[in-house]
Parts: sequence; C-alpha cells; structure tokens
Amino acid sequence: MPRSGPKKLFSPRACGIGGALLAGGLLAGLVVAGGGAADGAGRAPAAADGLPHTSVEVSSGGCGRGWRHARPGTQVFDLHNTSDVAAEVYLKSPRTGALYGEVEGVGPGTTRQLRVRLGGGTYAFMCLPDDADAVTGPTVRIRGGTGGPAAAPVTEHDLIPPALDYQKWVGRGLDELVGRTGQLRDAVARGDLAGARHAWLPAHLTYERLGAAYGTFGDADRKINGTGAGLPRGDRDPGFSGFHRLEYGLWHGESAGTLRAPAAALAADVRRLREDWAQARMEPADLGLRAHEILENSLQFELTGRTDYGSGSNLATARANLDGTRAVLSRLRPLLVSRYPGLPALERELDRARDLLDGFRRGGRWTAPDQLDRSRRERTDALLGDLVERLASVATLCDARRTV
Repeated sequence: MPRSGPKKLFSPRACGIGGALLAGGLLAGLVVAGGGAADGAGRAPAAADGLPHTSVEVSSGGCGRGWRHARPGTQVFDLHNTSDVAAEVYLKSPRTGALYGEVEGVGPGTTRQLRVRLGGGTYAFMCLPDDADAVTGPTVRIRGGTGGPAAAPVTEHDLIPPALDYQKWVGRGLDELVGRTGQLRDAVARGDLAGARHAWLPAHLTYERLGAAYGTFGDADRKINGTGAGLPRGDRDPGFSGFHRLEYGLWHGESAGTLRAPAAALAADVRRLREDWAQARMEPADLGLRAHEILENSLQFELTGRTDYGSGSNLATARANLDGTRAVLSRLRPLLVSRYPGLPALERELDRARDLLDGFRRGGRWTAPDQLDRSRRERTDALLGDLVERLASVATLCDARRTV
C-alpha cells in the first residue's frame, strides 16, 4: 500500500527503458541522454542503430513540432522537452485514438527516444505535461508501408463497469477489515499482547489487499497505514497512528496500557472508513494506474524493509499486494485481452511471484527481507521489477486521458 497521498509514481527500472514497454511490438524505445543533431528539415541522420531519426518537440505550445517529412518503416523519434515541466508523450491515431507508442517522464530539457514501426495512415503526437491539459500536435500522414500493432483506446466509459465492481469488492474487504481490527483492539484491551501480535498481521494484510483504493481513501489511509516518515518526531510523534504504530509498540515491548488508545483509534478509523465508503466514488481512469502502483510501491517499500516496524512481515505484505494487483487485473481483463498481447505472460509472471513469495513462509512465520541471502533477494527484486514493467503497459493502455 502506498505510504502517502495519491501520486503517480514510476519505478526507476520502468523509467529506465522508456516507461511502458508494450509487448507484441508496441515499443517505447531505449532511453538515452541527448540525441542526434537534426538537419534543417527536422530530420536527424541515421544513428549507430542504423535507423532514421527525427527530432520532435515536446511542449504545450509546440507538441509534435519537427515531424514534417513522414516516412513508413521502423524509425526513432528523439523527443526533446523544451518546457519547464516533465511530460508524457503518446504517438496515436487522431482518427481512432489507437496508441502506437508512449514515453513517460520526459524531463525538462531532456531528450528521450521512441522507436516505432509505422505504416500507411495518419498519426499525431500528444503531449501531457504534469498538472496541465493534454495537447495534440499536427496530424501527419504516411502513405505506404507496413506498420506495427496499435492498441485500441480504452475510454473512461469502458472503465466504469470494472471500477464499480472493484468498488463493491473493496466494500466487502472493508467489512472483513472492521472485524479483524476489532479483534486486534479487543486483544490489546484485555492485555493479551501475544494475542494482539497474532491478530495484527491478518488485519494488516486485509488492508494491504485493497491497494488500488488508496487514493479514494484519502486522509484515512495515512491514519490507518501511515508511517513515521515526515512527522516532526518520527516514530515518537503523537501523530503516528494506525497499523504501524501498533506494530512498533507490539514488537518493541510497549505495555498494553500504552497501546490501548492507538488500537481503539485504529478500529474506529477503519469503521468510519467503512461507513463512508458507500458514498465514495473511485475514478475509473485511475484503475490501470493503481494496478501498476501497487507492486511498484511494494518494490520500493516492502522489499527494502522501509516499512518494517518490528514484525518482519514485509514479504507477507508484498504477497498481499500481489493479491491486490490480481483483484484489479481480474476486472480489467476483458478490456486487456484484445489490447495487450503481453497479458498471458503477465499472468504467468504473477503466478511465479506468488509461488516465490509463498516460499518465504515456513511454519506460519515469514522471512524478513534482511534475512534473505543474496540469491533469493536478487531473484525477488528481479521478478517484481519485471512485473512492474509489465504493469506499466496496463497503466498506459487504461489511461483514458490519452484519448482526449
């Protein structure tokens, strides 16, 4: 579960290959700094890769500027951001909205490369600067040639049914969470700290499986699952609350008397969230992005042990995050089957990750990340990193903003 408010995060590994790598030929090319010098017609000479390059501007006022001499075939666009904010760039059909390529996080003053194979048809770049509306550049027509595959656009209307179904599923998960946090509160209240430690992990994992809803939870997420990071006194700050506050106390020898108030507050916050959920409305267009962010945050926070406050249960949390990812994908699957050729491979990798993480549980106890040997750590990091890359494609395909 992400540890802060809703923000778009992308892992360094995913960004390192140009954002979403769309399987089956829809490619965001390798990222390099700079790019070949363009000639007066906006064409860059063939580079060491042997492909023709074209320099294209990325900005609100000049999106797509520089692409004046279109040609069919495999080619590279050197996308140069001339603005003062980062931007995402899409190459799409202005007629159908079909997506041919995408590069995320083109920083101010930097150049990133997009490699595509284009055939006859009409194309346009769309630039999406941070905190600004999307801008579509001029339409370019190509005659002749065989193009690569395109992903049919997913509209916000397409995403409404899966979002509503997912929201109902979250409601059932919150029902379970209310019961489990009540058991945790009661164990602390009667002074049964061993029972509270036993009840803590099932309750926490129930919350972690609801990962795609964190943005809709709003401030409740920090109260329920926040850490001491960013608080004036860190772990000792009076504002430190929720699961991790109890984890810290239960595994650092605090008394039941000290923990009764935090446990009661957690149970009350969860119950309030459940009561408010009937009036909440998830943003359908965020569903694919959340599927990506769940495991991205797991890679960033759980596999590094940054959110371990004594229980050593980060790998159990990563396993719950995997369940949360599947809960989203199962609802997006009807939309992805015809759009994402890499879906079967993604599902196989999810199975591999499930089996790997399950292997870290022995006799009801989970191995802590810092107890993994180098081989198992590298294997875990690599497998979840690969999943983050694949899920970036899901985020891209379900980003309804690019159909603007």
